[in-house]
Amino acid sequence: MARRARPKKMKPTGIKKTIDLGGGRTISLETGILAKQADGSVTVRCGDTIILATVVATKEAREGIDFLPLQVEYREKYSAAGRFPGGFFKRENRPSDGEVLVSRLVDRALRPLFNDDFHGDTQVQISLMSTDKQNPSDALACLAASAAIAVSDIPFNGPVSEVRIIRNNGTWTVNPTFQEMEGADIDLIVAGTASDVLMVEGEMLEVSEADMIEGIKTAHTAIKDQCRVINELAADVPKSHTKRTYDHEENDAELEKAIYDATFQKYYDIALQASAKEVRSEAFNKAKEDFLANLTDEQKAKKAMLARYFKKAQKAAVRRVVLEKGIRLDGRKTDEIRPIWSEVDVLPGTHGSAIFTRGETQAINLVTLGSKMDQQTVDTALVKRSDTFMLHYNFPSFSVGEVRPIRGPGRREIGHGNLALRALKPMIPTGTDNPYTIRLNCDILESNGSSSMATVCSGTLALMDAGIQIKAPVSGIAMGMISDPDGKYAILSDILGDEDHLGDMDFKVTGTEKGITATQMDMKVDGLSYEVLAKALEQARVGRLHILGEMMKTMAKPNADYKEHAPRIVSIEIPKESIGPVIGPGGRVIQEIQAETQTTIVLDEVDGMGQVQIMSENKAGIEAALARIKAIAFPPTAEIGVTYKGKVKTIMPYGAFVEIFPGTDGLLHVSELDWKRVENVEDVLKEGEMIEFQVVGKDPRTGKLKLSRKVLLPKPEGYVEREPAMEGDRRDRGDRPRRESRDRGPRREN
Repeated sequence: MARRARPKKMKPTGIKKTIDLGGGRTISLETGILAKQADGSVTVRCGDTIILATVVATKEAREGIDFLPLQVEYREKYSAAGRFPGGFFKRENRPSDGEVLVSRLVDRALRPLFNDDFHGDTQVQISLMSTDKQNPSDALACLAASAAIAVSDIPFNGPVSEVRIIRNNGTWTVNPTFQEMEGADIDLIVAGTASDVLMVEGEMLEVSEADMIEGIKTAHTAIKDQCRVINELAADVPKSHTKRTYDHEENDAELEKAIYDATFQKYYDIALQASAKEVRSEAFNKAKEDFLANLTDEQKAKKAMLARYFKKAQKAAVRRVVLEKGIRLDGRKTDEIRPIWSEVDVLPGTHGSAIFTRGETQAINLVTLGSKMDQQTVDTALVKRSDTFMLHYNFPSFSVGEVRPIRGPGRREIGHGNLALRALKPMIPTGTDNPYTIRLNCDILESNGSSSMATVCSGTLALMDAGIQIKAPVSGIAMGMISDPDGKYAILSDILGDEDHLGDMDFKVTGTEKGITATQMDMKVDGLSYEVLAKALEQARVGRLHILGEMMKTMAKPNADYKEHAPRIVSIEIPKESIGPVIGPGGRVIQEIQAETQTTIVLDEVDGMGQVQIMSENKAGIEAALARIKAIAFPPTAEIGVTYKGKVKTIMPYGAFVEIFPGTDGLLHVSELDWKRVENVEDVLKEGEMIEFQVVGKDPRTGKLKLSRKVLLPKPEGYVEREPAMEGDRRDRGDRPRRESRDRGPRREN
């Protein structure tokens, strides 16, 4: 019986669109082939860098949820780069800091575009599947995620996209390669819709506000084109034409109006009074409790609903006070900075320390100085490097008067620490100007607005206290904005925590007196014109310089020297061929030098030369180690008639071999130990002993240097010089003349 032929499996036909980057480079978007059971799935490719983005959202919201439970996870597979994960476990583990930072970039662009009443659990997963190690994947992650949502039936007010924009030698480049990024003075990631910019983050080398705005405008032009292509892709996917309906919130219009009518004026009056955070919170809570006391048990049971309505009324009242009266919750004007005090050298056991307090926000920053051995190894699928500057930001629960479990750093802490690091990094000296590995460890002790900017300010002061000769001091400020539908707005300098939650913008800017070094901006509403952005940046510049001036009152320039207990590091280059002799057989020589001088020595080969770092808290120890290494790498020539001091290396029956310089020995014959006869060398010398001697000659046969100890000793009174020994009387077997052969009779002839 004939077997029925199996139907041939056909690869599904996908839908594909292309974005032109110019210069022969393109980005392609494709859907309909991979991960089809997800609500949305798109593959993005640039060169041979390929990203798969998927999105899934539950149709129903969990009970009691009144926010969007959005998870954005970006992961890089080591297989994408043809590599094994480092460490013992050969599989991907918890996300690296780099993956967390990319996840945050995408999250901050997507989150504002979901409807306020959509509370379904939503998960966006972005996976790097392949990399050509030329095209960075972080600039493609949001494009892929947004496209995946666009081809799904999930309600979304997008599309949105992100691009990287750099300036190198005055030329702007969108989504550059790794090679093109080298030497750039502006490096920004910008996210936006076709109409508005939503998010900006990046670092700069002291650039002007106008240059930054130009970069954002250039990036937005590219974003508009990408959003157009996403819409074209979604138009060809039937599923995306009808977005799902949902009912994730229960509302009670009567109750909402009753709360607004009863509390708005109370909230307004509280906002008009200048008060501290704790006092203000108690007053707001009392207004809420007074209303709750008159509700029925049935109404009190609507907890999620009540929380939304109280928050909405309070937000409206506070915003109205700012827009109508120009008065903020703590009584400040819109451009006024909170009182500042700071102090350095607060912890004597550290290598540098500083406290910076601005209003109710306080940060303490500690500096630790180390050697190359302390560098942070970064080993990800795309990057393998060693960092010499680290900044770790910690946000303990007591800083806001809360109780919560102590766990590892969360995404927010990693993000805030990265922003502060990018702000300070351009000002850290490099090369021979700074031989140290530097770690800043910042703890937030109090928080009410912009703790990341307090981290920058305290970090600058701590570095200067440690004696690090930073190129220029850096300060930072957080800006906010409140606006209404009629176009009225107020830009707020040095925002409070409440103003961050209730406002429309969180815009952080750091820089020196010359220009901006880092920025992070998040918009919570549509429509920020470049005119308003320029005004916000100028107000930020004025505020930033005011904060810098207050910091300089505490410390105007770095200490001229490091702390007495800080490790000292001396760096030198030695010839490549000297690396082996310095290390010695099995590391014996370098270990001996470290043990005897109480130093730590790190030796690497860089660019065909030996790079040596000598570190110790003892200056004399460093000098001794440096002298020994130099003597090995650049051996001096011993001069006859000159006195030296060296170590007895080996004792023999006929004398001792003594180290003149590291790697250069001489023979101290038993007859040169003393003016009197010495029968046993050990009676005078011990191995490892340091002695003084003089170089008196060189053996013409062996080339060995001849040493003498007795020439440095006083000659005994009445001493009579011995006659020079005849050839046949020499004591050294090696110097004895050959004996004449005895006459044994005639030799037998062959």
